[in-house]
Amino acid sequence: MVVNLASIKQRILWLNWRDIRNPDAGGAEVFTHEVAKRLVRLGWSVTLFTSAFSHAKPEDEIDGVEIIRKGGRFGVYRKARDYCGKYEEDFDIIIDEINTRPFMTPRFVRARPIIALIHQLAREYWFYETPWPVSWVGYFYLERSWLSTYRRTRTVTVSESTKKDLIQWGFTDVHVVPEGLSVPVASEVPKKEPTPTLLFVGRLKRVKKPDHAIRAYRLVRETIPNARLWILGDGYMRKGLERIAGDGVTLKGRVEDSMKIELMTRAHVLVFPAVREGWGLSITESNARGTPAVAYDVPGVRDAISNGDTGLLVARDNWKALGEAACRLLRDQHLREEMAAKALKFASKFSWDKTCTQFAKICESALNPNYQLPRADY
Repeated sequence: MVVNLASIKQRILWLNWRDIRNPDAGGAEVFTHEVAKRLVRLGWSVTLFTSAFSHAKPEDEIDGVEIIRKGGRFGVYRKARDYCGKYEEDFDIIIDEINTRPFMTPRFVRARPIIALIHQLAREYWFYETPWPVSWVGYFYLERSWLSTYRRTRTVTVSESTKKDLIQWGFTDVHVVPEGLSVPVASEVPKKEPTPTLLFVGRLKRVKKPDHAIRAYRLVRETIPNARLWILGDGYMRKGLERIAGDGVTLKGRVEDSMKIELMTRAHVLVFPAVREGWGLSITESNARGTPAVAYDVPGVRDAISNGDTGLLVARDNWKALGEAACRLLRDQHLREEMAAKALKFASKFSWDKTCTQFAKICESALNPNYQLPRADY
């Protein structure tokens, strides 16, 4: 069955706790915005219901996507339920994007199909980002209880790791739509910095473990004294990291996309010590600039790195092994350049246009019971 996506023109209500202009927006919000704006180009109508933040307009439009902001970080869930109660029939499909706490749409959306979008499970996040006893309750009871509501809901995720997690929790209808890519893929491995340079990209929060990047870098310096580490990103850990950074470490803060791309291009190796990810978007972005990664072997990250080809995976929480892997790539130019070339090839498979096309097909399948959902072509 061939579907002309440009002729669908269905109305989507998309629920997410943040939008792309929220100062705390992350990779999930990039996915949401890049897919939503392309759905609009294909003829869909997309309304994003999200939380308000300081100085934000209550109603907005970004790239053709209508934005409605109500409630704060926690109040948005109640506001979304009230909004659906009044306007559900104005839409053809509801997308419930889950970032730890879900909107629980299967409990109150009655007449419209729902697609759950889950980038990753929180799991270990509870112990890193919430105090006891909330962490204990969240890890052992709350998250699993919340998500049990969605077991029979058509669900989209971004990696096989998360799909596996969801199936283990009883989900029966899970589809993988890989991340897209906003960074242009270099035609060949670019010229790198004359000085051996490591790069960390991410929010400076405990689950990203930027302190492990610094520890690994210190180990590298014992063998390569002129090595450097650039840290891109901001967050509540920044002041503490500045105190322990030491020589050769530069905290550049949150930079413009153009600068991020430039630094990814010039760095030799990305260091990625996160606890878990939906995918690990900055890994693929760095790959697109000919920069392989060293990282912990955790869900999501192991999907973004082909171990031994586009980067190296080491045991979780082992910053010494992380430093040794980084040192190996910095010292072995042939191996590093070989991995960089494979990283470029891998990154070239990804685009937001492909991501949107596959996502649109899943939406269509939810609307049309007779539609046969094709396999992804990448």
